[in-house]
Amino acid sequence: MSAHTTQTELKFLGKLILEGELHCETGLHVGAGKGSLEIGGSDNPVVKDAFGRPYVPGSSLRGKLRSLLEQSSGMAVPSELVYLSKRKGQEVRIHQSDRPDDEICLIFGRNPGRMDRAAGESLESSQATPARLAVYDAPLDPDSITAQMRENLDDELTEVKSENAIDRITSQANPRTLERVPAGARFRVRLVMDVLCEEDAPLFLRVLEGLRMLEDDSLGGGGSRGSGRVRLSNLKLTWRGKNYYASGAAQKDLGAGVDLAALQTGFQEAAFSFLREE
Repeated sequence: MSAHTTQTELKFLGKLILEGELHCETGLHVGAGKGSLEIGGSDNPVVKDAFGRPYVPGSSLRGKLRSLLEQSSGMAVPSELVYLSKRKGQEVRIHQSDRPDDEICLIFGRNPGRMDRAAGESLESSQATPARLAVYDAPLDPDSITAQMRENLDDELTEVKSENAIDRITSQANPRTLERVPAGARFRVRLVMDVLCEEDAPLFLRVLEGLRMLEDDSLGGGGSRGSGRVRLSNLKLTWRGKNYYASGAAQKDLGAGVDLAALQTGFQEAAFSFLREE
């Protein structure tokens, strides 16, 4: 757990800004739902922007990071989970507590009030915590879809993966199709973490931990069936202190053109010196 206590005072110190590329090592499916179905189209289309280009919603990446960190922290157990939705068949349970040093709640924020736990007595929380981490929608880099790739795609920017679910008794096949962004595509990612006190800076190491776990997990749907393997590269981490915004002071580069492992090591070795230089 973090060094935060109920006496920790919040005062804006600056922002840590992480930018880089998210590479699709396999096809990526972040679903758009089934509100409409075109003739000859996929049963499960990917989400697209107003120009018809696939993108990775910030909510999808942020939610995956939160889920991975909850699991690695031992918080994905009934006594630590509360219901966001109790609709049958559509239950949504996430971690939340009223502990002031709870790193998950500090990074992703929490609201006060009464919430039903998945197991045990209801949570009556008076803690209101602003979210430190913002994750933005990641647009597709169009240049990553090469002319050679386009020749073999089902659509201009996406492929359709055909699958079959097999009945174990009759062996009858139930075909389905999944639209995916092809392997080799790149997206431009941007994460911004507010540092509201000195105790916040170590929380960024948990964000990097979640991103490293993501590389050995999956993003989007169909992960257990081969989709969603991603890799982050060409990362740049920048510190913009409060004087950057107040008086035009220079930003500080904490790493550029590196992968997650190098960025994680460099951030630890810096020992949060950027805070003392403000």
